[in-house]
Amino acid sequence: MKKSVRPIIRIDEEKCDGCGLCRTACHEGAIAIVEGKARLVSETYCDGLGACLGECPRGAITIEEREAEAFDEEAVARARKEEKTVMPLPCGCPGTQARSLKGLSKPDIAGVPPRENETKSAAEASRLGNWPVQLTLVPVNAPYLKGADLLLAADCTAFACPGFHERFLEGRVLLAGCPKLDDAAFYEEKLASILSGNGIRSLEVVYMEVPCCGGLVRLAQSAVEKARASLSLVLTRVGIEGDVLEREVVKYRFA
Repeated sequence: MKKSVRPIIRIDEEKCDGCGLCRTACHEGAIAIVEGKARLVSETYCDGLGACLGECPRGAITIEEREAEAFDEEAVARARKEEKTVMPLPCGCPGTQARSLKGLSKPDIAGVPPRENETKSAAEASRLGNWPVQLTLVPVNAPYLKGADLLLAADCTAFACPGFHERFLEGRVLLAGCPKLDDAAFYEEKLASILSGNGIRSLEVVYMEVPCCGGLVRLAQSAVEKARASLSLVLTRVGIEGDVLEREVVKYRFA
Protein backbone atom coordinates (compact mmCIF):
# COMPACT_ATOMS: atom_id res chain seq x y z
CA MET A 1 0.00 0.00 0.00
CA LYS A 2 1.24 3.45 -0.93
CA LYS A 3 2.49 5.63 1.90
CA SER A 4 2.10 9.36 2.40
CA VAL A 5 2.86 11.88 5.14
CA ARG A 6 -0.10 12.12 7.51
CA PRO A 7 -0.97 12.38 11.24
CA ILE A 8 -0.52 9.11 13.15
CA ILE A 9 0.02 8.15 16.78
CA ARG A 10 3.42 7.71 18.37
CA ILE A 11 3.78 5.63 21.56
CA ASP A 12 6.63 6.26 23.98
CA GLU A 13 7.25 2.78 25.42
CA GLU A 14 9.40 4.14 28.24
CA LYS A 15 6.44 6.11 29.59
CA CYS A 16 3.81 3.44 28.86
CA ASP A 17 2.85 1.21 31.80
CA GLY A 18 0.50 -1.03 29.83
CA CYS A 19 -2.70 0.07 31.62
CA GLY A 20 -4.74 -0.42 28.43
CA LEU A 21 -6.86 2.73 28.64
CA CYS A 22 -5.68 3.79 25.18
CA ARG A 23 -6.71 0.43 23.75
CA THR A 24 -10.26 0.70 25.01
CA ALA A 25 -10.48 4.31 23.80
CA CYS A 26 -9.43 3.40 20.25
CA HIS A 27 -12.61 2.47 18.37
CA GLU A 28 -10.61 1.36 15.33
CA GLY A 29 -8.66 -1.33 17.18
CA ALA A 30 -5.33 0.22 16.19
CA ILE A 31 -3.71 -0.38 19.60
CA ALA A 32 -2.88 -3.60 21.41
CA ILE A 33 -0.97 -4.35 24.60
CA VAL A 34 2.02 -6.52 23.73
CA GLU A 35 4.41 -7.69 26.45
CA GLY A 36 3.06 -5.05 28.82
CA LYS A 37 3.37 -2.11 26.42
CA ALA A 38 0.93 -0.36 24.07
CA ARG A 39 1.78 -1.00 20.43
CA LEU A 40 0.35 0.23 17.13
CA VAL A 41 -1.21 -2.85 15.52
CA SER A 42 -1.39 -1.48 12.00
CA GLU A 43 -0.92 1.94 10.43
CA THR A 44 -4.03 1.32 8.32
CA TYR A 45 -6.16 1.07 11.49
CA CYS A 46 -5.07 4.45 12.89
CA ASP A 47 -7.12 7.45 11.70
CA GLY A 48 -4.73 9.90 13.35
CA LEU A 49 -7.51 11.74 15.21
CA GLY A 50 -6.09 10.88 18.63
CA ALA A 51 -9.11 9.66 20.59
CA CYS A 52 -6.62 7.72 22.70
CA LEU A 53 -4.57 10.78 23.73
CA GLY A 54 -6.72 11.97 26.61
CA GLU A 55 -7.02 8.50 28.11
CA CYS A 56 -3.29 7.97 28.69
CA PRO A 57 -2.43 8.87 32.31
CA ARG A 58 1.30 8.76 31.49
CA GLY A 59 1.31 11.06 28.49
CA ALA A 60 2.89 8.26 26.47
CA ILE A 61 0.87 8.90 23.29
CA THR A 62 1.31 11.81 20.90
CA ILE A 63 0.36 12.59 17.31
CA GLU A 64 3.18 13.03 14.81
CA GLU A 65 3.37 13.78 11.10
CA ARG A 66 5.27 11.05 9.28
CA GLU A 67 5.14 8.78 6.30
CA ALA A 68 2.57 6.04 6.92
CA GLU A 69 0.08 3.82 5.14
CA ALA A 70 -3.33 5.39 4.52
CA PHE A 71 -6.16 4.83 7.00
CA ASP A 72 -8.38 2.00 5.70
CA GLU A 73 -11.89 2.24 7.10
CA GLU A 74 -13.02 -0.96 5.36
CA ALA A 75 -10.12 -2.94 6.85
CA VAL A 76 -11.06 -1.63 10.29
CA ALA A 77 -14.67 -2.71 9.81
CA ARG A 78 -13.61 -6.20 8.75
CA ALA A 79 -11.24 -6.56 11.70
CA ARG A 80 -13.84 -5.40 14.22
CA LYS A 81 -16.39 -7.80 12.79
CA GLU A 82 -14.03 -10.72 13.23
CA GLU A 83 -13.32 -9.95 16.87
CA LYS A 84 -14.51 -12.46 19.42
CA THR A 85 -17.61 -11.67 21.44
CA VAL A 86 -15.73 -12.21 24.73
CA MET A 87 -13.84 -9.00 25.45
CA PRO A 88 -10.20 -9.72 26.41
CA LEU A 89 -8.34 -7.38 28.68
CA PRO A 90 -5.60 -5.14 27.25
CA CYS A 91 -2.87 -7.37 28.67
CA GLY A 92 -4.06 -10.18 26.38
CA CYS A 93 -4.00 -12.88 29.05
CA PRO A 94 -6.88 -15.36 28.46
CA GLY A 95 -7.29 -15.74 32.21
CA THR A 96 -8.17 -12.06 32.61
CA GLN A 97 -11.00 -11.78 30.08
CA ALA A 98 -13.65 -9.38 31.38
CA ARG A 99 -16.78 -11.30 32.25
CA SER A 100 -19.83 -11.27 34.46
CA LEU A 101 -19.93 -14.37 36.64
CA LYS A 102 -23.63 -14.16 37.47
CA GLY A 103 -26.55 -11.76 37.61
CA LEU A 104 -26.09 -9.03 40.20
CA SER A 105 -28.97 -8.03 42.48
CA LYS A 106 -29.25 -4.44 43.67
CA PRO A 107 -28.40 -3.89 47.35
CA ASP A 108 -30.41 -1.56 49.57
CA ILE A 109 -28.33 1.61 49.38
CA ALA A 110 -30.85 4.05 50.82
CA GLY A 111 -30.72 2.72 54.36
CA VAL A 112 -27.21 1.29 54.14
CA PRO A 113 -27.88 -1.33 56.84
CA PRO A 114 -24.90 -2.14 59.11
CA ARG A 115 -23.18 -5.36 58.19
CA GLU A 116 -21.01 -5.76 61.26
CA ASN A 117 -23.69 -7.76 63.08
CA GLU A 118 -24.36 -10.26 60.31
CA THR A 119 -23.71 -13.87 61.26
CA LYS A 120 -23.98 -15.71 57.92
CA SER A 121 -21.57 -18.56 57.35
CA ALA A 122 -18.45 -17.80 55.32
CA ALA A 123 -18.75 -21.26 53.78
CA GLU A 124 -21.66 -20.17 51.57
CA ALA A 125 -21.35 -19.87 47.80
CA SER A 126 -19.21 -17.17 46.23
CA ARG A 127 -20.83 -13.77 45.77
CA LEU A 128 -18.20 -12.62 43.27
CA GLY A 129 -20.01 -11.26 40.23
CA ASN A 130 -17.21 -10.04 37.96
CA TRP A 131 -13.75 -10.88 36.71
CA PRO A 132 -11.09 -9.52 36.84
CA VAL A 133 -11.23 -7.67 40.15
CA GLN A 134 -7.93 -5.78 40.28
CA LEU A 135 -8.59 -2.11 39.48
CA THR A 136 -5.52 -2.05 37.25
CA LEU A 137 -7.00 -4.76 35.02
CA VAL A 138 -10.72 -3.90 34.91
CA PRO A 139 -11.60 -2.26 31.56
CA VAL A 140 -13.26 1.12 32.04
CA ASN A 141 -16.02 0.10 29.61
CA ALA A 142 -16.65 -3.45 30.90
CA PRO A 143 -20.36 -4.28 30.38
CA TYR A 144 -20.90 -5.20 34.02
CA LEU A 145 -20.01 -1.64 35.10
CA LYS A 146 -23.13 -0.10 33.55
CA GLY A 147 -25.39 1.20 36.32
CA ALA A 148 -23.44 -0.83 38.87
CA ASP A 149 -22.98 -0.57 42.61
CA LEU A 150 -19.21 -0.65 43.14
CA LEU A 151 -17.18 -2.07 45.98
CA LEU A 152 -13.64 -0.68 46.12
CA ALA A 153 -11.77 -2.89 48.59
CA ALA A 154 -8.23 -2.70 49.88
CA ASP A 155 -6.40 -5.94 49.16
CA CYS A 156 -6.01 -6.89 52.83
CA THR A 157 -9.69 -6.55 53.75
CA ALA A 158 -10.71 -9.88 52.24
CA PHE A 159 -8.08 -11.64 54.39
CA ALA A 160 -8.95 -9.78 57.58
CA CYS A 161 -12.75 -10.07 57.38
CA PRO A 162 -14.41 -13.43 58.02
CA GLY A 163 -17.29 -13.82 55.59
CA PHE A 164 -16.10 -11.00 53.32
CA HIS A 165 -18.30 -12.26 50.48
CA GLU A 166 -21.60 -12.20 52.33
CA ARG A 167 -20.76 -9.01 54.21
CA PHE A 168 -19.74 -6.89 51.24
CA LEU A 169 -19.97 -8.53 47.81
CA GLU A 170 -23.67 -9.25 47.35
CA GLY A 171 -24.94 -7.24 44.38
CA ARG A 172 -21.73 -5.30 43.86
CA VAL A 173 -18.98 -5.14 41.26
CA LEU A 174 -15.63 -5.60 42.99
CA LEU A 175 -12.56 -3.44 42.36
CA ALA A 176 -9.50 -4.25 44.46
CA GLY A 177 -6.19 -2.52 45.04
CA CYS A 178 -3.58 -1.36 47.53
CA PRO A 179 -3.15 2.41 48.00
CA LYS A 180 0.37 1.92 49.41
CA LEU A 181 1.94 -0.58 47.02
CA ASP A 182 0.07 0.38 43.84
CA ASP A 183 -0.06 3.66 41.90
CA ALA A 184 -2.70 5.70 43.75
CA ALA A 185 -2.66 8.53 41.18
CA PHE A 186 -3.35 6.06 38.39
CA TYR A 187 -6.13 4.47 40.45
CA GLU A 188 -7.74 7.86 40.98
CA GLU A 189 -7.74 8.64 37.26
CA LYS A 190 -9.05 5.23 36.29
CA LEU A 191 -11.78 5.24 38.93
CA ALA A 192 -12.86 8.69 37.78
CA SER A 193 -13.14 7.35 34.22
CA ILE A 194 -15.24 4.43 35.43
CA LEU A 195 -17.52 6.71 37.43
CA SER A 196 -18.00 9.27 34.66
CA GLY A 197 -18.80 6.82 31.88
CA ASN A 198 -21.00 4.12 33.39
CA GLY A 199 -23.77 5.72 35.43
CA ILE A 200 -22.48 4.17 38.65
CA ARG A 201 -25.19 4.15 41.34
CA SER A 202 -23.10 3.79 44.49
CA LEU A 203 -19.55 3.24 45.67
CA GLU A 204 -18.54 1.53 48.91
CA VAL A 205 -14.91 1.73 50.00
CA VAL A 206 -13.74 -0.97 52.41
CA TYR A 207 -10.34 -0.20 53.91
CA MET A 208 -8.17 -1.28 56.83
CA GLU A 209 -7.63 0.70 60.03
CA VAL A 210 -3.90 1.06 59.31
CA PRO A 211 -2.88 4.64 58.34
CA CYS A 212 -1.64 3.87 54.82
CA CYS A 213 -5.04 2.45 53.86
CA GLY A 214 -6.64 5.86 54.26
CA GLY A 215 -5.20 6.66 50.84
CA LEU A 216 -7.94 4.52 49.30
CA VAL A 217 -10.58 6.77 50.83
CA ARG A 218 -8.86 9.93 49.61
CA LEU A 219 -8.44 8.71 46.04
CA ALA A 220 -12.07 7.54 45.94
CA GLN A 221 -13.31 10.93 47.15
CA SER A 222 -11.13 12.73 44.61
CA ALA A 223 -12.34 10.43 41.82
CA VAL A 224 -16.00 11.10 42.67
CA GLU A 225 -15.42 14.84 42.64
CA LYS A 226 -13.38 14.72 39.45
CA ALA A 227 -16.08 12.68 37.69
CA ARG A 228 -18.86 14.81 39.26
CA ALA A 229 -20.66 11.57 39.98
CA SER A 230 -23.94 11.84 41.86
CA LEU A 231 -23.97 8.77 44.06
CA SER A 232 -23.82 7.39 47.59
CA LEU A 233 -20.28 6.91 48.89
CA VAL A 234 -20.04 4.49 51.81
CA LEU A 235 -16.78 4.42 53.77
CA THR A 236 -16.25 1.25 55.82
CA ARG A 237 -13.21 0.97 58.08
CA VAL A 238 -12.19 -2.55 59.09
CA GLY A 239 -10.00 -3.60 62.01
CA ILE A 240 -7.04 -5.94 61.74
CA GLU A 241 -9.06 -8.57 63.62
CA GLY A 242 -11.85 -8.34 61.06
CA ASP A 243 -14.44 -6.27 62.89
CA VAL A 244 -16.13 -3.27 61.26
CA LEU A 245 -15.01 -0.22 63.23
CA GLU A 246 -16.85 2.56 61.44
CA ARG A 247 -19.26 3.15 58.55
CA GLU A 248 -19.96 6.57 57.07
CA VAL A 249 -22.33 7.46 54.24
CA VAL A 250 -21.75 10.54 52.08
CA LYS A 251 -24.24 11.48 49.36
CA TYR A 252 -22.78 13.36 46.40
CA ARG A 253 -25.13 15.39 44.21
CA PHE A 254 -23.88 17.37 41.25
CA ALA A 255 -25.99 19.55 38.97
